[in-house]
Amino acid sequence: MKAYQRKLDIRNGCVDLSHGSGGRAMAQLISGLFHEAFGNEWLARGNDQSAFDVGAGRMVMTTDGYVVSPLFFPGGNIGSLAVHGTVNDIAMAGARPLYLSASFIIEEGFRFADLKLIAESMGEAARDAGVHIITGDTKVVERGKADGLFISTAGVGVVPHGLDLSAENARAGDRVLISGTLGDHGVAIMSKRQNLAFETEIVSDSAALNDLVAKMVEAGGRGIRLMRDPTRGGLAATLNEIARQSDLGFHLREEAIPVKPGVAAACELLGLDPLHVANEGKLVAIVAPELAGAVLAAMRAHPLGRDAAEIGEAVADDHHFVQMATSFGGGRIVDWLSGEQLPRIC
Repeated sequence: MKAYQRKLDIRNGCVDLSHGSGGRAMAQLISGLFHEAFGNEWLARGNDQSAFDVGAGRMVMTTDGYVVSPLFFPGGNIGSLAVHGTVNDIAMAGARPLYLSASFIIEEGFRFADLKLIAESMGEAARDAGVHIITGDTKVVERGKADGLFISTAGVGVVPHGLDLSAENARAGDRVLISGTLGDHGVAIMSKRQNLAFETEIVSDSAALNDLVAKMVEAGGRGIRLMRDPTRGGLAATLNEIARQSDLGFHLREEAIPVKPGVAAACELLGLDPLHVANEGKLVAIVAPELAGAVLAAMRAHPLGRDAAEIGEAVADDHHFVQMATSFGGGRIVDWLSGEQLPRIC
């Protein structure tokens, strides 16, 4: 390990094109940095792929790419975000995440010290979520071609027999539950990006939700129609998407939707709507009315769901509108945006 540190000079050194060449420098980068951060029995074999056993149930698979800017933000970085986002996509099917892959596109000149921090945060996030990063790939591109670092991931998990979470299961009268406050991640990114200072630091909500989901499924079982994580486009985009897929509409209550005062103030300052701002550690669940109370109680009993709330219900609506009763006694349509309020958010 000492020889590796001298050659890579983690404290002061940077990635160069040789670290993506397939030669000794690349092998040292992979074995010394990524294997150290992710270390597990599958990576230790050094194959171009990993074979693994799975238990009973249906397989779930997802893939995603992460280009967040800046790479480091209050509450996390691109590495922990990549793990959390992939785990959450699997968990939204009610599945238990098992294994991840990670592919890195690194810009020439990227500091080893930053890459090490990012890799270590990925390893820590994976261990906390109970998953393993078991295979991956590394590429290095010329200076100016990758904005520092891009990460692509894939993940697999297993969903128990009999559990089928899908928008087509939703029915009029189902309740809309949210696991916590909205907009934390998007505003944390924007505050860092624009060097904005607030009285209280706004921290990203980035977190793995698989344990929370397991508690919800235990409490609600088949009464949970579907779950989604409201990332890009926020709650508004998520519910509009579900409305079209389920052939329903939604009625929301603004006063029931949890938003931290600091986030609300920042959104007002920046001209943003918290309903459109990205979240990376929250979920939306559509739940049968007779089980909504039990599921909500299970959410609130979990550290990641202590601010959970019932915010509305599904309704019959041929137009698939998402409507909201405002705090002032009026109403408005909650539409999805034609573009992004905040680009490069994940």
